[in-house]
Amino acid sequence: MKIAQCSDLHYSPENLVESDRCFSFAVGDAIARGADVGVISGDSTDHRLDAHAPALNALATQIHRMADAMPVLMLQGTFSHEPPGTLDNFALMGGRFDVFVADRVQQVALINRKFVASAGAVFDAGELESVLSQHPEVVFTCLPTIHKGQLAISVGAADASTELAEVLTGFLVRAGKVNTVLRATGVPTVGVSHGTVNGCTTEHGVMMAGFDHEFSVTALFEAQCDAFMLGHIHKSQSWTHAGQQIAYPGSIGRFHYGEEGDKGYLMWQVAANDAQSELVATPSREMITIDFDGPPNMERLAELASTSADRFVRVRWQIDDEHRQVVDRSAIEALFSKSAGLKLDARILPVMRSRAEGISQEVTVDRKLARWCGLANVDAGPLIERLQLLAMDDPEATAEAALARLSNTTIASAAEVLPLLQASPETPASPDRADVLDWLNAGDLFAA
Repeated sequence: MKIAQCSDLHYSPENLVESDRCFSFAVGDAIARGADVGVISGDSTDHRLDAHAPALNALATQIHRMADAMPVLMLQGTFSHEPPGTLDNFALMGGRFDVFVADRVQQVALINRKFVASAGAVFDAGELESVLSQHPEVVFTCLPTIHKGQLAISVGAADASTELAEVLTGFLVRAGKVNTVLRATGVPTVGVSHGTVNGCTTEHGVMMAGFDHEFSVTALFEAQCDAFMLGHIHKSQSWTHAGQQIAYPGSIGRFHYGEEGDKGYLMWQVAANDAQSELVATPSREMITIDFDGPPNMERLAELASTSADRFVRVRWQIDDEHRQVVDRSAIEALFSKSAGLKLDARILPVMRSRAEGISQEVTVDRKLARWCGLANVDAGPLIERLQLLAMDDPEATAEAALARLSNTTIASAAEVLPLLQASPETPASPDRADVLDWLNAGDLFAA
């Protein structure tokens, strides 16, 4: 069986150009390669869409185009992206072949190019006997997104995260018993689900590790599916064991800055006890990011701008709050006027002012002052002397002493400036001490 798996299409008004360019390429390529079945493993839309939205029409057009060439199975994805009921209308959009919407836990057999679903979570003994007698082409084990809110109500919020993994593992083991029989008779088995595998890597290079993820690799292999097709994580990756393969195709296009790796869909070759996949890259948009530890370097930006036509560019920098005005955003926007898109991210670092360390531990005021001088690299002697004067004398005496020192200093140096003062037509012919002080205080001496 050749199975074309696409995932995380995220059709929306914001993503329409990227989603439709990449998904339409994938549909055309899958048809050209002679795919037998098409699988969309969740998140066909990015959020709730109105019936008249161009994004919904574009998605329906491509689904109908795919269904004209092959049977299509669509899986319910994340509820926030794909609200329950969103996919119901797509079941009516089939072409020559059907579009099957898997919105509950079930098994589905493809018999004579038609989908036959189990009444319960898996085929019971009677259903399995009937399916085998009709020589199915492939049997899918479908595990759509589980509503964690309903699970929390049934098992308690505190246990919901751990109980989810246990519930899913129990189902996978149960499905594995049926799939073992199918594989023994030569029927290819395929699992389809939407969720997070513990230990997988996101499109930004972050490993997902914790107790609240839906799956473990071991549990998925317990399902005895030759191929296990996953959605939700936007980075393509895979795991193999004894002829079985688990894989994410990643998102069909590039929707965020900083995403790693190629974007595309998976072309699977699936047989009983053997599965292989190939990532077929789509013409996703190129998004580049340049970071500066300080204000942006305009020369580097100009060099980048010369090669950024039809590319999405993000410029990030960090700068102190008091220097934020030195960045000319308009100049940067002008440089990248020919780019497909530009995003400017500035991280403003607030100026942090704190009291001198340890100053509160000193007992006396002069010790506190000495402590501050030591931390600020200031000569403490003159300041402590003036502090003592303020503490010992009354304000009038302190002011008189300061004026006396100022007068002595001024008169001592006045011999050089008196000729200048007397030469000015605006100054008295014989300036006395008060006149000199007035000119010093008013700044007229320096102007002269």
